[in-house]
This record gives sequence, structure tokens and C-alpha cells, in this order.
Amino acid sequence: MNANARQARQTIRTRTRSQRAASRINRRGNASLTTHCIAAGLTPKEARTVASSLRKNAAKAGVSGTVGTSYTKGRARQCTRYTATEVARIAVIYRPRKLAYRAAAAKLALAA
Repeated sequence: MNANARQARQTIRTRTRSQRAASRINRRGNASLTTHCIAAGLTPKEARTVASSLRKNAAKAGVSGTVGTSYTKGRARQCTRYTATEVARIAVIYRPRKLAYRAAAAKLALAA
């Protein structure tokens, strides 16, 4: 596989991941912070990092979200799901240093 094909596959994989996350949010109305970050265009690893920081800012913003259950690998665990407007309120407070995270925070703030 040459470099052009590798880059094209990576681009398609990123677009697909973001589009699936965005459609899930639109369909359900709420999602976890990680899903919102993936819909904003971050990779799953970066999305987990940003979501963790957003969780810390959720209390400052006065946003509690909706408690739910997510199922993964055969077991259930508790999670908190947020609407797009709640995520936008949290993202306004969030001040990241990394440039990619700043772009994602701007997208999250405009999502509402």
C-alpha cells in the first residue's frame, strides 16, 4: 500500500467515525461526552482526554446530564449522557492548550 492510499483510508476512517457519532447524537438526542468529542472530529484517544476535562468543567457549568447504562464487552456500566446544548455550555468554560483541542472545543460550543 502506498502513502496516498494510506492517507485516503485514514481520511475516510476519520470521516466515517465522526459521521456515525454525529448521527447517533441526532437520532438519540443525547450521548456521552466522548461521543460528542468524536463527532467534533477527534480520534477516540483524544476524545477520551477532552471528555475527561469537560467532565471536570460540567460541575462549574451547573450541568448534570442524564444518568444511563452503557453495555460493553458483556457487562453494563453507568454513564452520563449530555445533550448538545449541555455540551455547548460546558465547552464555553473549557480552555485547552493544544490546538486540536481548541478547534474541537469551538465545534462543540457551536453544536448547539
